[in-house]
Amino acid sequence: MGKFINPFTDFGFHRIFGQEVHKELLIDFLNQLFFGEHDIEDITFLNPIQTPETLDDRGIVFDVHCKDSNGNLFVVEMQTGAQPYFHDRGLYYLARAISNQGQKGKDWKFALQPVYGVFLLNYKMDVNSKFRTDVILADRETGRMFSDRIRQVYLELPYFQKEPDECENDFERWIYLLKHMDTLERMPFKAKKAVFDKLLEVADVANLSKEERIQYDEALKRYRDYKNTIDYAEERDIERERIYGP
Repeated sequence: MGKFINPFTDFGFHRIFGQEVHKELLIDFLNQLFFGEHDIEDITFLNPIQTPETLDDRGIVFDVHCKDSNGNLFVVEMQTGAQPYFHDRGLYYLARAISNQGQKGKDWKFALQPVYGVFLLNYKMDVNSKFRTDVILADRETGRMFSDRIRQVYLELPYFQKEPDECENDFERWIYLLKHMDTLERMPFKAKKAVFDKLLEVADVANLSKEERIQYDEALKRYRDYKNTIDYAEERDIERERIYGP
């Protein structure tokens, strides 16, 4: 087991980004992700469980659901392995976050707060074959933004290949840490910014309580079992193509 928790386990992701006591980590990550656009001073965690609107509908559980002091809503999701239609799922999640703003009565004027979806992917989605895909509602001909009420940002970590000394800003340092955290023996960048020192404290396995350690061990086992299943399926596909051709 590594010195630091794996952020792509349910436990690890929630411990870093989903706890009120450590919310300065999520605030800094979002500020670096949207650097020059937002200066988030505080966030409020919202209920991640979105109940279905009817008995026949499907409920949703967000990984992290929060609101900043200006009313902007953020849905932050972690995805370990490829899923079909994941970008459709992301759009559906944000659509639910928008529809939940509806108010009863004829006086509501459809004044929506912006909803941002941030999706950290530990695999290649192979839509644009690049690290960051930033999706907005824009006019097809001019490219001019039509509405800022919904936005999707997909971060495909396998495309991020920089080493620590190549990271040019705090956002890139965040991405490097998230991608490599479970294999690090020491936490780089801690001298760069206090938030990275805090991340070291939060992510250190030695700082987990006995109960938290049990929860993390269980989450890590599920993660490894899932990864082994995916890796085996990929190996079989490669072998099948070698024998029978694509």
